[in-house]
Amino acid sequence: MRAALIQLCSSDDPVANLPVTRAFLREAAEGGARVVLTPEVTNCVSSSREHQDRVLSSEADDPTLAGLREEAAALGIWVLIGSLALKTADPDGRFANRSFLISPDGAIAARYDKIHMFDVAVTEEETYRESAGFRPGARAVTAALGAQRLGMSICYDLRFPHLYRRLAQAGAGVLAVPAAFSHVTGAAHWEPLLRARAIETGAYVLAPAQTGLHPSETGKSRRTHGHSLAVSPWGEVLTDGGTAPGICYVDLDPEAVAQARARIPSVLADAPFDGPDPHG
Repeated sequence: MRAALIQLCSSDDPVANLPVTRAFLREAAEGGARVVLTPEVTNCVSSSREHQDRVLSSEADDPTLAGLREEAAALGIWVLIGSLALKTADPDGRFANRSFLISPDGAIAARYDKIHMFDVAVTEEETYRESAGFRPGARAVTAALGAQRLGMSICYDLRFPHLYRRLAQAGAGVLAVPAAFSHVTGAAHWEPLLRARAIETGAYVLAPAQTGLHPSETGKSRRTHGHSLAVSPWGEVLTDGGTAPGICYVDLDPEAVAQARARIPSVLADAPFDGPDPHG
């Protein structure tokens, strides 16, 4: 199965972002992709909660979700929407950071809400508290992707290897890591972490990314790392999207997953142990 990773520089205007993403989906399908993956917050990159409250929609009303479901059905392809920022009915008004797997008939095959919130102080100038505006999910998700099985995750999840181990042990041979990775931490950690998750699980890792300085009408503009990566089950970087918006392709071979896990079967060989004593 040929996969396409779409790299975007989304603005804080969902209406303006949608036609760009739809055009990339069509281009990817013309390039032979049967599954197309988009980055985290495909619909809106914004640091302003007030602006998000004005422009975001609920899942039922979100135009990006509706538009990409239409494209998936028209093109007859799988689409992994890396994530959408969506309004919820939560009493505290927090949003959801939700990924969707769309089947070739346009139906929603799976949903995943980002579990690990990006609450960090990268530098004095670059701090994030995602949990202030978004509520975390609480359930890991795998889904059938044709003859393969997909494990879903989003961005900061990448730093929590036990999640990917659980996904692989549940049968996932392809792991999606759509992201809007910080340009500071991306330069230091993005590729090593993605390669580690592939090596640890013997799975393909597909990581479509946001890139560049994101146009913003309100609030501080964000800068993201780019470098959408596809990594083989043996840990080899198969494609790197660089720093410009665009598409990169990779052919997925289920046999490569079986071969990697046969050579190093660690993901299926957990050994029981005791300790350490947290107070020792």
